[in-house]
Amino acid sequence: MIRSPHYTDGHETFRTSVRRFIETEIAPHWNDFRKEGHVPREIWRRAGELGFLCTKTATEYGGGGGDLYHCLVVIEEQTRAQASELTFYLHSDIIAPYIELYGTDDQKARYLPRMARGEIVAAIAMTEPGGGSDLQAIRTTAIADGDSYVLNGQKVFISNGHVADLICVAAKTDPAQGAKGISLLLLETEGAEGFTRGRKLRKVGCKAQDSVELFFEDVRIPRRNLLGGVEGKGFQQLMLRLPEERLIMSMSSVANMESAIEETVSYTRERKVFGQRLIDLQNTRFKLAECKTKAVLARNFLEHCIDAFIDGRFDTVQGAMAKWWSSQRVYEVLDECLQLHGGYGYMTEYPIARRYADQRLARIAGGTNEIMKELIGRTL
Repeated sequence: MIRSPHYTDGHETFRTSVRRFIETEIAPHWNDFRKEGHVPREIWRRAGELGFLCTKTATEYGGGGGDLYHCLVVIEEQTRAQASELTFYLHSDIIAPYIELYGTDDQKARYLPRMARGEIVAAIAMTEPGGGSDLQAIRTTAIADGDSYVLNGQKVFISNGHVADLICVAAKTDPAQGAKGISLLLLETEGAEGFTRGRKLRKVGCKAQDSVELFFEDVRIPRRNLLGGVEGKGFQQLMLRLPEERLIMSMSSVANMESAIEETVSYTRERKVFGQRLIDLQNTRFKLAECKTKAVLARNFLEHCIDAFIDGRFDTVQGAMAKWWSSQRVYEVLDECLQLHGGYGYMTEYPIARRYADQRLARIAGGTNEIMKELIGRTL
């Protein structure tokens, strides 16, 4: 049970509903989703119908009016069910807040209710072939021309990119100004001339999470789709939102640690070696003790950080600490748990193999762990 003054019985009721949805409507089809390389649109609509999208968005815009613990519940339940790459969190808890916090009244009214209902799927396009963690180096431009911006450039590794109806694109509206010239624009993909989606990229893990390249060639975006209506605010908006994104990534890491340990304890209780259970060997118990300790420490820090976020006390350094530390520890825990499975741990039929492959992305996405340490180090 989560120990926090912000976590209520209502969250547990919500958890029950989410668990039922994932177990009955997602888990039975997950292997098909992995083969297809994306989650079908009807799943998004169904999640919206049940109130599992945009749970933190204000009720006046069709959201649930909840808090970050609702996001945690969804991530925990999908992780437990081996569906960790389901990107509801990206749509609901990363992109929707950009629009709610920084968008114009018109943008909020046009997009948030449809996002909450699952009628449209959202993506955010920051990373480029030559610019990942270094957002100031992006080369995509959006130059004003009459009542439109003309968008040119390329993005890569864009999650939800294959199915997205709405893409929040980071581009330079004034290339001469560097970071101060970056803006965020909302691109509606339907009928957008000059917009092309590349192939679905083949990844080590997260195979049901569609990731693609995006190409923009003289794509016209109406001026009213400039996020917030003021040019040059994009870099600041991105920097303000990244700590929460990194905290959400930490949620996934902690949930994966806990699930991996639970599955490995169960396996070692049943697996016989040299005439005894694997868990009866001292080395096994020592390794599991180390993993359990790391998971408990990570869980306590995570819940501390979520409370700080809800109370308005969470900052960039805490976000960097939560992201790098939890993603490094989950790597260590998953490696030990896979080792305890022996040869079976290397087989994708076993959950630990899929967790190992899927979770490797955590040390890269949202800013590499090396960048996280640099952010922390600058404050010393």
